[in-house]
Amino acid sequence: MSALWVIQAVVAAALIIFIMLQSPRGEGLGAIGGSATIFKVQKKREKVLRNASLVLAVVFTLSTVILLLFGQ
Repeated sequence: MSALWVIQAVVAAALIIFIMLQSPRGEGLGAIGGSATIFKVQKKREKVLRNASLVLAVVFTLSTVILLLFGQ
């Protein structure tokens, strides 16, 4: 079970790094109606960072639930 704690710590650190590497959106109030993102084209790096952050968030959540249910 200690391996899961190490995995969770590594995933948490990676998740923080990937979120910090993402560029700020800067949409302001235009984000409410979605009009600010109509003409925005995402670059490949932004897509990769967003998808990696999503995967890491899911892995972190699953490892947290597993630790909650089974471990100490």
